[in-house]
Amino acid sequence: MALTGRTALLAALGSLPVGILAPSWTGMLAVNAPLSLAILCDYALAAPVRTLRFTRSGDTSVRLGDAAKVDLMVTNPSERRLRADLRDAWPPSSWLPGAEQTASRHRLSIPAGERRRLTTVLRPTRRGDRRPERITVRSYGPLGLAARQGNHDVPWTVRVLPPFTSRKHLPSRLARLRELDGRTSVLIRGQGTEFDSLRDYVPGDDTRSIDWRATARRTTVAVRTWRPERDRHILIVLDTGRTSAGRVGDVPRLDAAMD
Repeated sequence: MALTGRTALLAALGSLPVGILAPSWTGMLAVNAPLSLAILCDYALAAPVRTLRFTRSGDTSVRLGDAAKVDLMVTNPSERRLRADLRDAWPPSSWLPGAEQTASRHRLSIPAGERRRLTTVLRPTRRGDRRPERITVRSYGPLGLAARQGNHDVPWTVRVLPPFTSRKHLPSRLARLRELDGRTSVLIRGQGTEFDSLRDYVPGDDTRSIDWRATARRTTVAVRTWRPERDRHILIVLDTGRTSAGRVGDVPRLDAAMD
């Protein structure tokens, strides 16, 4: 059982006149006995919290610095209206400093047999997997004097990825890679080491590009033209050793290398 501030206020308002005008145990009992009875009745009329059902949905991954929305569906299978405060607890690094107090708490009012959807917005400050700790529900009676309280475990995982600040350059880089890979029909000649075609020699051409065998078969001097290499395998190596745990500015060195 949890008592509310309203209960303490009523107890103080009832006990103060008795303590000043007629201080006695009989007077205190006459004031507190009805209040205690009202508290017990209010507690009995509060909707149970053990029978509540919860399901999660929403984002499973987010970039560092962006917001992730996790929906929580709360079902009230009892025959009483649920009036409750709910706290959806996550690790402290799931929010910006000072934002946890308001972002994790929700006020509920669910009629009997119905359900409501709540949305918790996360703004992680560190990368890695974020898992909720537990859900705490405090169900109040109709008088607001007493409450039932219970905890529920509803698993979910939000994976926080590095910020990838250079993604604004990604479209142009992908287009360039498709050209080099041959997926886009683009004719590119110039510097490179892969043979493209033969053409007639013009003054100013590099004499090292003259194809003497082709020249012997023709009446004019032929030179080779080149194009950038295609169909090459690129191997990217990242150092994940102890030195990668150091920080470059506000991010780990490994994240900076990946970006």
